[in-house]
Amino acid sequence: MGPSRETLIAHLLATGMAGRVATPRENNLEHFRRLAARDPHYLFGLDPGRHWTPDTILDLMVRKVGVNPRLNYRFGVDTIDPELTADALDRYAARFDTALREKQRVLFATGHPRTLARLYRHFAAALAEAGGTVLEAGVGRTYEGFTKYGHQRLEIDFFRGVHTAADAGGSIHTHSPAPILLALSALNEAGEPAPDLVVADHGWCGGAARAGIDAIGFADCNDPALFVGEEEGTVRVAVPIDDGIDAEEYDLLAAYVLGREFATGK
Repeated sequence: MGPSRETLIAHLLATGMAGRVATPRENNLEHFRRLAARDPHYLFGLDPGRHWTPDTILDLMVRKVGVNPRLNYRFGVDTIDPELTADALDRYAARFDTALREKQRVLFATGHPRTLARLYRHFAAALAEAGGTVLEAGVGRTYEGFTKYGHQRLEIDFFRGVHTAADAGGSIHTHSPAPILLALSALNEAGEPAPDLVVADHGWCGGAARAGIDAIGFADCNDPALFVGEEEGTVRVAVPIDDGIDAEEYDLLAAYVLGREFATGK
């Protein structure tokens, strides 16, 4: 058995993964506006309906994430409801359990390599132990991408089961769906089927979901795209969580997901 729900929620609050989080309200609202304006950087590879507005996105984020519901709250600390995180983790665990039991082919990837790659490696190791296939696809393929240094030539990297985008200095943060599309193209060119599941975040998750693949992902309260995708039925599961915490703190989440009774086949 893994940690209890009570232990999980206490950990989420103690680490700042949920509760009062580091992402400020003004940043959240700006990102809601940018998604409503269909800024590609905030779409995460998805194609949401044209009816989304900043206010309807805020309403959704109140319901799915637990941000402050007050329309006149424009600046200051915002929130993630740990109960909503736990609920979403249960759905996430249920889908990953299917991958374990059916020994599925799963692609793991992250746009947050510094903080989330370690978490996905726990999941990849569990899948391999269960007899599933940890996919490696498109490694070394390159594309033009925008980073904090401007436009650069980027490539797909792979280390211990997890794909990332990388520049000359190593793995980088990215919102782009380009690398997952390259990875899927590489599988197709090799005559291999698409993954049964993509475990990822940011554009890796959104791009896979838009391509019609089951995709489950983590997203911060300033990253509304995956929650919109879940609401529209494109993304399978979006888990609300601060995605910038020290990598080791996510170990308990891995233990929770892998320790659910259905996740052990009991």
